[in-house]
Amino acid sequence: MRAYTISKVGFATIFLAAFSFVGPGFAAPQAATSSAAAKPTTPKKSVVKRPARKRKPRQRAQAVPTPARISEIQSALAAQGAYKGQPNGKWDSATIQAMKDYQSGHGFTATGKLDALTLQKLGLGSEIAGRAAPVPPPQTQGATPSGEPQQTP
Repeated sequence: MRAYTISKVGFATIFLAAFSFVGPGFAAPQAATSSAAAKPTTPKKSVVKRPARKRKPRQRAQAVPTPARISEIQSALAAQGAYKGQPNGKWDSATIQAMKDYQSGHGFTATGKLDALTLQKLGLGSEIAGRAAPVPPPQTQGATPSGEPQQTP
């Protein structure tokens, strides 16, 4: 039985060695025909490189208020009694504390940072800041857009 196992291994080794010499010749034409059938050859288009445009860098964060704007905010805080001192155009610890005091006194979250609603309450912001989009008034049943009631036939 042992001789039979060795002869099987010996035969397999010889068979594989013989196939490796003959195998590449058979495999190459078959691979060429299958790839030729799968992909038709087309001439490549020439690619024209264009010079890259230099883009203006985008501003990613909110800009820092100018000293004039900070002075305006300090003046508004002083008029409301939250800021004590002369407006100096610097966002310092006294300004931050005054903003926190103003925000907490008016029902806002006391962060000490500028936000649209605080500026609006100070009288320095937009009238529509922090509000939802306007909602059209509801129309009553039987009224026309001109406001006149519809006539029934």
